[in-house]
Amino acid sequence: MTKGCKIHGIDSQRRSFLKTSLGAATVMIAPGIMLFDTAHGQTQPASSKVRWGMLIDTAQCKPGCNDCVTACNRENGLSGGTKPTDSQWIRKVELKDKGKGRELSLPMMCQHCSHPPCVDVCPTNASFKRADGIVLVDKHRCIGCRYCMMACPYKARSLVHEPLHDQNPDVPRGKGTVEACTFCVHRVDNGQQPACAEACPNKAILFGDLNDLESEIARKIRSVASAQVRADLGLDTGIRYQGL
Repeated sequence: MTKGCKIHGIDSQRRSFLKTSLGAATVMIAPGIMLFDTAHGQTQPASSKVRWGMLIDTAQCKPGCNDCVTACNRENGLSGGTKPTDSQWIRKVELKDKGKGRELSLPMMCQHCSHPPCVDVCPTNASFKRADGIVLVDKHRCIGCRYCMMACPYKARSLVHEPLHDQNPDVPRGKGTVEACTFCVHRVDNGQQPACAEACPNKAILFGDLNDLESEIARKIRSVASAQVRADLGLDTGIRYQGL
């Protein structure tokens, strides 16, 4: 047997072990409660009656403004560095229509898909979607294989390459694990807005319950034209863009 085969065999055994013993033992702490939930004090299961989402008004998102990025970095303990190995949960994307000369600046992050491909490909079930639509990564189960990074059409995930210090205890992170925007789930579970939405000076980011027909975000989506990024993929994203 070659060395490569041995390594592949060990890797397969590790995945099998994680999917069975670890999966059975830690997927559910109690009905509807995941390991990630207990890490930041969540004691009530997420409800499928709610689906959290965002409507981003590109007309109000100004070029050169990075307040949402700065707020995300500060809230989640990210370095805000520019190296390829630095984690970035939200980034500003500049778009230009060369034919019409129209330019747009918009934030891009995990789109919290209803049918997330990152969850489909994860061999250990570390990537998962809560009942309320928030897509997360359980760092205790992630083996850093990066399958989810390859599957994400939005390039929204990154691997932690360096040891971490001075972390926010509400935002568990770990070297060798994949991570992405969590909608600031620790804030949402406490009735707060995600940090990016709260920090936007032009109120370009509207966060709320897409399932609640009387919520501000649901009423706004009914009244204005909005679009999903790569709607052709049929992922039913939780983030919609106005004016895209």
